[in-house]
Amino acid sequence: MQTTLEIEKNKDTLPSKFADVLGVKYTSTVSKEHKKGKGQFFTPTTISNFMGNIATEPNSRDISILDPGCGTAILTCSLIEKLIEFDLNSIQLVAYETDITLVPYTEQSLQHLKQWCKEREVKFSYTLLTSDFIEDMAKSMENHIETFDYIISNPPYFKLAKDDKRVKLLQNLVKGQPNIYSFFLAVSVNLLKNDGELIYIVPRSFASGQYFNSFRDYFFSNINLNFIHLFKSRSETFDRDSVLQETLILKGSKDNLTDVIVSTSEGLKDIQEPLQKTFDVSDLINLNSKAKILHLPTTEYEENVIHLFKSWNNNLIDFGIQISTGPVVSFRSREFLFDNYQNSTVFLAPLYWLHNVTKMKAEWPNFVTNKSQYINKTEVSKKMLTVNKNYVFLRRFSSKDDKSRLIASPYFSRFNDSDYIGIENKLNYIYRLDGELQENEAVGISAILNSKVFDTYFRTFNGNVNVSATEIRLMPFPTIEVIREVGSTLIEENDFSQEKINSIVDQWLEQNILALNE
Repeated sequence: MQTTLEIEKNKDTLPSKFADVLGVKYTSTVSKEHKKGKGQFFTPTTISNFMGNIATEPNSRDISILDPGCGTAILTCSLIEKLIEFDLNSIQLVAYETDITLVPYTEQSLQHLKQWCKEREVKFSYTLLTSDFIEDMAKSMENHIETFDYIISNPPYFKLAKDDKRVKLLQNLVKGQPNIYSFFLAVSVNLLKNDGELIYIVPRSFASGQYFNSFRDYFFSNINLNFIHLFKSRSETFDRDSVLQETLILKGSKDNLTDVIVSTSEGLKDIQEPLQKTFDVSDLINLNSKAKILHLPTTEYEENVIHLFKSWNNNLIDFGIQISTGPVVSFRSREFLFDNYQNSTVFLAPLYWLHNVTKMKAEWPNFVTNKSQYINKTEVSKKMLTVNKNYVFLRRFSSKDDKSRLIASPYFSRFNDSDYIGIENKLNYIYRLDGELQENEAVGISAILNSKVFDTYFRTFNGNVNVSATEIRLMPFPTIEVIREVGSTLIEENDFSQEKINSIVDQWLEQNILALNE
């Protein structure tokens, strides 16, 4: 290995290039399972250079940098390659890397960086720590140890168990099962100087969802977003690792500026020539709201859609309509599930699963292996059953390859003679709190959720495949009169195709906003 690396390394080799070579060589020595367990997705030089280049001029000739999940330190290298243009005197780096098998590669990278800086008459010193960054720095959440001018990171991405020590240390940010990358961001906030910059590449999943509510409230209360870069492609960002992940690059600071640059590229090939537009932060986040959902438009059409939704003042609850998650958890209910109708002495209710629901169609029975068709009604299981009324079924999960994130269907009580039905946990269901949804309301809500405009709005803040009931509760809706008109028109025309839905929904929505079409 040494001989090969010496060929790659000479005094003219950029540190980021050498770090990239080291990362590739390290990857060839470990299994995919090892990298997955560590949450390792090495940053390509195209991205590391982009991240380094968005840093702004330092306020001092002597700067400090933190790289809390450094890998081979490629992000630090790219950042310093940019900052060294500003006639620096000294750089102090604190870097963390917990993978002991990777640390020798990191040391080689940092030694090369040190020599590269020396040749440019910049003093570079570093501390490379192998302890856990979150455990070491969790105390900063209380003490606000503002130490660093720049914090740059591609943190690990994986979910943490509820009994993980790090979860207990940051309990105030936790709801459900947290992802470790959000802890990296939160802790970094408190280590950043008042005039410092935070530069991260992370999944988009923090932008919405109840699991990240506490994190978003904390993060956006302590950091102002200055810059966001979005990738339209989900596969190119970490293509070496075959990762299908919606990611973004963000830059934040503790300044009082309200302008946010939103930059967009298809992937890596055009990242050096991105489309950019400046927004006021209030166009992207309602900082006075409890949820603080981050909207990220990438086209003019998406901007128009966001403005349209902002013009509505209604949520479903304002119409006496609520959304809940199906109460039947299949693995906990196996003793009550049946594949076939038994006999008249056993009360069996139809059971609806995610696969029973497609756009505008709830099909039952729909035979799929290991998916029972019925659920038994007993004194124990009755609490899991739902009264047979008109509903809207909405899938809680979509495939990453689905054209639509929102997949909804009306369900009418006349579909079944049963007094009760079962709704499995991977479905959401929408219902009227008092009484029952009218059929035109059920069709209207389903059509609106399935429409291009609603799916577009949903994608501006949702960066994963989950469709939570909480997100739908918070979404603005047009008036109940519009919902009923859309439903009545579709019923009358007896055409539930996607083309007809988009046509009818756009017709009604265009009364609220012009130029919805691209």
